[in-house]
Amino acid sequence: MQIPPEAANVTRRDFLRKGALTGAGLMLAPSILRAHESRSADALNVAVIGCGVQGGILLDTMLKMPGLRIQAICDIWETAQEKAKEKLSKAGREGEARYYTDFEELLDREKDRGLDVAIIASPDFWHAPQTVACLKAGVHVYCEKMMSNTVEGARSMVRAMRDTGKLLQIGHQRRSNPRYQHAINQLIKSARVPGRITAVRAQWNHSSSAGGPHWPRGTEIPADTLKRYGYPSMRHFRAWRAYRDYSGGAVSDLGAHQMDIFNWVLGVRPTTLTALGGIDYFKDREHYDNVIAVYEYPTPEGMVRALYQVISSTSAGGGGFEMFMGDEGTIIISETPRLTKAYREARAPSWDQWVTQGYLSQRAVKPAMAGGGADERVDIRETMALDEFGIPVVLDRPIYQPHLENFFDAIRGKATLNFDGARALESEGIIFPINAAVAEQKAHRFTPADFEA
Repeated sequence: MQIPPEAANVTRRDFLRKGALTGAGLMLAPSILRAHESRSADALNVAVIGCGVQGGILLDTMLKMPGLRIQAICDIWETAQEKAKEKLSKAGREGEARYYTDFEELLDREKDRGLDVAIIASPDFWHAPQTVACLKAGVHVYCEKMMSNTVEGARSMVRAMRDTGKLLQIGHQRRSNPRYQHAINQLIKSARVPGRITAVRAQWNHSSSAGGPHWPRGTEIPADTLKRYGYPSMRHFRAWRAYRDYSGGAVSDLGAHQMDIFNWVLGVRPTTLTALGGIDYFKDREHYDNVIAVYEYPTPEGMVRALYQVISSTSAGGGGFEMFMGDEGTIIISETPRLTKAYREARAPSWDQWVTQGYLSQRAVKPAMAGGGADERVDIRETMALDEFGIPVVLDRPIYQPHLENFFDAIRGKATLNFDGARALESEGIIFPINAAVAEQKAHRFTPADFEA
């Protein structure tokens, strides 16, 4: 295997520097790096719509980023608004934002006050109407995944993006993570370190708490407000991912990040989906608490089957990771650094060249076998341990920051979006049919309509 020409002069220092300074392969301008300009006259005015757990994480991240002014916060739960106020106060920015319960009221009042951006982190079923309204009001949108709880909702977002010319970035943050960019674009696609990809596997097992959601006594949202925004009860509001009217469940919520990587690596659309699952543990939920989905990808080198698994009753297996298995090695990628590694097949050519060039770092060699003799052999029932390598690209910022930076840089004309609405629809198009495939116990055969607006 030869080092590709485009990789020949790339060093480990280059990758580390890019991992520390960029989220989209672009150097940040000095004016953006200077934190004291965060509330300068040319700062972007931002509204956060939906300030629960995910919205709070995005708010925390943006408060550390220069060039942004938090103009408005919207959430139907007063407790969430209060937590947002605490975050701004702690950052020394008390009084910077105005607070709303209704996003339409926010949009009506703030669009004429110079609002540039809406960050949408509300429950999935609100994504499409809120995104479309913001785009039509002339506001750029960063919307969390899934795009919507329905494929038609997602299509409406893409159409609004095209009709208005405004930017729509979907929150698949792996697309801007320098470790993922290096592993996929350099190791797998360019250098072809693992050889021909023959199989793919990903999982996100997590141990959910039994007994349902909780909220402090006395913080309940008034019943008429809940009803106005589509919730029969406080439980529905707090546990919206458990209900079919609001989301696609765990396989959608967690799988959206990971199954997107299937498409990114393999570069083609799948032709077939088969899936199994059930409500086997949490009997008080409408969505499946475990799902296994298998896709068939007809790549130019041959058929690749990609398996995805999500289990809500156990964290066994290491949480979330994506594994790309080739005939010369395997690349495992994760947002958790300790899970990110590469394994070389014994029959593959030496990977020393990739270590020298900074593509990989050698973390361990396969252990000596029992007895330590040179002629020891592995029993036919065992598998020889493989040489293990690390991926020497680090992300020294919150995992969402590079994707947000890419979005804000695109608004400023310094970058193009890493994952706009149209590309996200093509990615999420493989996820929308999963629950129906489980329910019907029938394979889904994809057509172009599954991926297009």
